[in-house]
Amino acid sequence: MTPSPLGSPPGISRAVQRTLGLATTVGTPARVLGGSGVLRPLSPAVLARIGKALKDWGTGPAGGFTAMALRDPYRVGLVDELGSLTYGELHRRSNALARALGERGASEGDSVAVMCRNHRGFVDALVATAKCGADVLLLNTAFAGPQLVDVLEREGPRVVIHDQEFTGLLESAQVETRLLGWVDSDDTGMDSLESLIASYDDSDVPAPDHHARIVILTSGTTGTPKGAPRSEAGLGAAVSLMSRMPLRYGWRTHIAAPLFHTWGFAHLALAMLLGSTVVLRRRFEPEECLRAVRDERCDSLVVIPVMLQRILALPQETLDDHPLPTLKVTAASGSALPGDLALSWMDTFGDNLYNIYGSTEVAYASIATPRDLREAPTSAGRPPWATVVRILDADGHEVAPGESGRIFVGNGLLFEGYTAGPGTEVESKEVVDGLMSSGDVGRYGDDGRLYVEGRDDEMIVSGGENVFPQEVEDCLARHDAVVEVAAIGVDDDHFGKRLRAFVVIGDASGVSRPSEDDLKAWVKANLARYKVPREIVFLDELPRNATGKILKRELAQHD
Repeated sequence: MTPSPLGSPPGISRAVQRTLGLATTVGTPARVLGGSGVLRPLSPAVLARIGKALKDWGTGPAGGFTAMALRDPYRVGLVDELGSLTYGELHRRSNALARALGERGASEGDSVAVMCRNHRGFVDALVATAKCGADVLLLNTAFAGPQLVDVLEREGPRVVIHDQEFTGLLESAQVETRLLGWVDSDDTGMDSLESLIASYDDSDVPAPDHHARIVILTSGTTGTPKGAPRSEAGLGAAVSLMSRMPLRYGWRTHIAAPLFHTWGFAHLALAMLLGSTVVLRRRFEPEECLRAVRDERCDSLVVIPVMLQRILALPQETLDDHPLPTLKVTAASGSALPGDLALSWMDTFGDNLYNIYGSTEVAYASIATPRDLREAPTSAGRPPWATVVRILDADGHEVAPGESGRIFVGNGLLFEGYTAGPGTEVESKEVVDGLMSSGDVGRYGDDGRLYVEGRDDEMIVSGGENVFPQEVEDCLARHDAVVEVAAIGVDDDHFGKRLRAFVVIGDASGVSRPSEDDLKAWVKANLARYKVPREIVFLDELPRNATGKILKRELAQHD
């Protein structure tokens, strides 16, 4: 098989390659990169140095940040609670830290785990580890102690870099070296990244033979998180996203989504191409997020959907106090947009919302633009450039337009198979004709847009009919009094299975608190009778992980 110039998923068929257009399409990349301002005049000497850096270091964090330091060393690359750093400063800091990590055993083929919130320490650790030639394991900051220990035992990192607040969680983990990415107090008894950066030579380091992989963990909503490694995405991945999301060179971008999450990390990677000024805050607080976008005059905001919900739940006077005149793109991903959340956001902050459907394993699959969300708020939009999304039946055959089936995706960022530790067989998602299962069920509508109906393992059969929790969740979410909702399948004597819904009621003035019967009547008035939940449970809040996904396994244990 002839490889495409931008890279294609391993094992992908020629037919799918032709559909992707990777081997022949040149117009779209040039148009997208030119329109975004990435393609701009540079001196031959600078171009030569950038070309050599990318050849030596690859297109991952090491090569990307090195190239930006050569291209625009005095441009501010990062702003956090400690201040600002230029791309040149980030480059030199990672050189020093790479030497420190090398002395502590991090070398080619090893891995370094990073458990940091959104701040400069995360970026320092990421780039320095890549410069060592070691793989980067991104740990979820919401891991419980036993879960964390299990992952570290399985992955076996040589070094763990973590914020001081997570020290207690790591006490029982068998790790050779620990370093602090963020320090809350002076008496820690451990080396911090800042102290090491200040102590080591920051001149250029030699490039390793191994280009680092990034291992992003699955959400773990249905079990122990698994590692999904990715090699370098290349230029094609960025062009694909930017073909339906108008990002521009030199924008100021507030990444509120966790950097360890696929979506937050994707925009950190885009910053290496776009020369973005990345604005970070260690913790997400709704009002502080608005303040950061306003005060830092951000052009784009990167979020997970629950963040939009929490912002819109602020008092109206708070929203009025934080106009966002510079905001041009709000990029959301990580879970479905419930109810009319998209319309509520755009009615408040303008038509700047882009919702990306994908998963840790397949990365992106489709993008809903503001126009898509205005016309069809529940749609996932359309696949971007160089991405194939097909709906297949149980036998792997493509279904007719309008029919539901399993969603399969092909692009340049499919993962390579879950990491499972030394000596353990690696498992992967199902692949058909080079397209990987997203784990969801959906359909293409008459409007040509993709509609995601729910997880393929969440569908229940009620009274002989297929029911997806997401449809019922969306219905309940449109009730004025409902703030959050989740539904799971439970046994039913008459229908075999029915849904149990869990709802959080808001305290908005002028809206009466509904009863269980009121909400059942609401569903009955909008959906088929067999889709009415058997019972509705009222909660103060829904259990979520750090990326905003609802932990339905915890709801299943609810009495």
